[in-house]
Amino acid sequence: MHEILKPIWQDLVDYDWILTDLDFMSDEKIPIDFDHDYFVLNTQQFEEVYQSDTQIIWGIISAVPKNTALDFNIISRLSAEDENAWKSDQFLIQQSIVEIIAFDSSYTIAKFKDNYLKNSKNT
Repeated sequence: MHEILKPIWQDLVDYDWILTDLDFMSDEKIPIDFDHDYFVLNTQQFEEVYQSDTQIIWGIISAVPKNTALDFNIISRLSAEDENAWKSDQFLIQQSIVEIIAFDSSYTIAKFKDNYLKNSKNT
């Protein structure tokens, strides 16, 4: 995740972060755990995860504009195994500007709605 976001990190400070369907490993104290189905983190909270040595094994990570109205009933049931995760024009969280989907530490899919972010990621 760190390598995916590093080129655009400064462009994402005005977003909240939604994390759901998570499995991860971390030796550090971070603001996510296994007691909740999803997390809504502000930039500072997400930066703790971003800067840590946490390995996201499984899950959906989305940047959404701050104060976006979201349906948490739907978000709590989302799965990285959804077939739409593999479609480049489909976002599991519709309000996402960036969506990262991790599969069993084997695959990571990164999607960008904003062409600037998409192109910056490739530089």
